[in-house]
Amino acid sequence: MTLNREEAVNALQVTKDKIKKKESKWKYKIAVLSGKGGVGKSTVAVNLATALAKKGYRVGILDADIHGPDIAKMVGLEGVDVLAERTEDGRFEMLPPETDFSGKTTPVKVMTLGFIVGEDQPVIWRGPLVTKAIWQLLGDTKWGELDFFIVDFPPGTGDEILTVVQSINLDAAVIVTTPQEVALLDTGKAVNFMKKMGVPYVAVVENMSYLICPHCGGEIDIFGKGGGRKLAEKEGVDFLGEIPIDLKAREASDAGIPIVLYEDTTAAKSFMEIAEKLVKKLEEMKVKEEAEEPSSPL
Repeated sequence: MTLNREEAVNALQVTKDKIKKKESKWKYKIAVLSGKGGVGKSTVAVNLATALAKKGYRVGILDADIHGPDIAKMVGLEGVDVLAERTEDGRFEMLPPETDFSGKTTPVKVMTLGFIVGEDQPVIWRGPLVTKAIWQLLGDTKWGELDFFIVDFPPGTGDEILTVVQSINLDAAVIVTTPQEVALLDTGKAVNFMKKMGVPYVAVVENMSYLICPHCGGEIDIFGKGGGRKLAEKEGVDFLGEIPIDLKAREASDAGIPIVLYEDTTAAKSFMEIAEKLVKKLEEMKVKEEAEEPSSPL
């Protein structure tokens, strides 16, 4: 059935209203993105979400990479069926699959198109279909009350990112880079994109900062050194930390276990420190915002 213009406008408004209603139940909304592919952005998103859940927070993660969703595999939920529940108004909402990593964290809610589209099926969609899919993942999912809602974006500044940024009010954007120069150039664009979109807090995380030698434990600067920190200083944003290359990280991702749960690794300690810094900053901003709000008239 094809909707006429008025029906289409009304349906769009209903969708936006649903998203706003759900958003009001999420304390902090965080985007994880990069200007370039291959920097480990999804790894950072998954491990940040898991680190927060490990600290006892209620966390939801949306995989907004419509054309290359891989979050499900990284959290051990690959191939899980998505159930739906009828709401009071007769509509249906998807129930996001959850994982607590065998009792190691509070349950993390996950939603991705990867649950719906076959593993080997390409998503060959133009912009309007991508936008509609994002709206459905946001508005037609029963997210519930969350302390942190984390969105894992695809590389670049395409339709997925614009749709989310224009649909919810992000509190923070974590920009992922590696030390090498070409990655820093693209990351700078991502930083400024988030600034122009009015995101209150923008920070940089440097992934693959160095390789931990499996034989001697020494640090090897494969991609250079200190680039992420220099970029943050140049753009006037916070630098949250460095994450080393750990051979266990690949094994962990393939097994659906975030590296942050391997507590004895340097990478796990780095992710926990980054999560703590982010929480502290967001709470400070929240306190300041509440203090600046005008008092309600009697």
